[in-house]
Amino acid sequence: MILIRNAEIYTPEYMGKKDVLICGEKIECIKDSIEDLPGWCEIIDGENKILTPGLIDQHVHITGGGGEGSFHTRTPELNLSEMIKGGITTVIGLLGTDGLTRSVENLYAKAAALTEEGVSAYMLTGAYGYPSPTITGEIDKDIVFIKEVLGVKLAVSDHRAPNVTEDELIQIASKARVAGMLSGKPGIVVLHMGDAECGLKPVFRALSDSSVPIRIFRPTHVNRNENLLEEAYRFLEKGGYIDLTCAINEHFAPGECIVKAVERGLSTEHITISSDGHGSWSEYAQDGTLLKIGVSKVDALYNELTFMVKELGMPLEKALPYMTSQVAEALNLLPEKGVVKEGSDADLLLLEKDMTLSTYIAKGKIFMKEKKLIRNGTYE
Repeated sequence: MILIRNAEIYTPEYMGKKDVLICGEKIECIKDSIEDLPGWCEIIDGENKILTPGLIDQHVHITGGGGEGSFHTRTPELNLSEMIKGGITTVIGLLGTDGLTRSVENLYAKAAALTEEGVSAYMLTGAYGYPSPTITGEIDKDIVFIKEVLGVKLAVSDHRAPNVTEDELIQIASKARVAGMLSGKPGIVVLHMGDAECGLKPVFRALSDSSVPIRIFRPTHVNRNENLLEEAYRFLEKGGYIDLTCAINEHFAPGECIVKAVERGLSTEHITISSDGHGSWSEYAQDGTLLKIGVSKVDALYNELTFMVKELGMPLEKALPYMTSQVAEALNLLPEKGVVKEGSDADLLLLEKDMTLSTYIAKGKIFMKEKKLIRNGTYE
């Protein structure tokens, strides 16, 4: 049992100064003042601190990604301590370019390992390629029968993409859609968007030639270039969801893209932000020659939140939903995840007034307290 006293609560909406009681993995009670607790209840002083939901990062290469510059460029696995330091209490793992030396089975094992270590981890089946690599042999069976699988990953409009036909894209989406309905999951097709000129046109065509709901398609990295971002705003206007990637393009930071969307009068409720953590970033010449390669970090998500609040002047309650409640809603994880609410999972962050992370709690267990790590991954 843990009691957090006198913290300024953002649910993400501002709630004021309250006490929060955690019992087991859940938030049991939120009141102005909670008294008469047993002596063994751990008390955390939240005075002059901000309490928020833990961040949800829906795009992380938890088993590593890359390998686009040969075997020595395979990026490393995610460590639990990186999630803690980045304020991420829930992660969705996926594969990328490499669906050959990396497997969906290994991805599942890593998600299970992170869950055993105390955080919440889900995954997507598939990778860049087509037919999609799966565990059961079918996309829909993976979604229906494997608890952790929320949808499928695919790449389009990229020089590394499998160049699926419109009919194949519709079939993939239809399978994911039905599997989601049967299992109570989002049943989504997360689309890695590349720099190719065709952009979101394949998705718009698939929507016009089928009855697949627009919410099934989830394009990500849409802030990688101006033309793609313009198409993403159109997609958003039609009721779709778009995911903005941190640190993908210095000219199109997620927070600045959101500001532009607001200025255009667009609803931003279907916008989410993710890190693409542990994926490789790369630069190519026009002839396809690899020029530069590096690794994305999961702390980019927390850094973007800080940038939005401190540099863009966005109120915290306006910035938080893009990486908490709106992600949870998009993934059918509300109200368990993404909010500070009675009955929700006790995935919580305590921040200093300057946005520095002070305390990290996942499923009711303290992993960081007063900026000191007290839990690590098994082999850290």
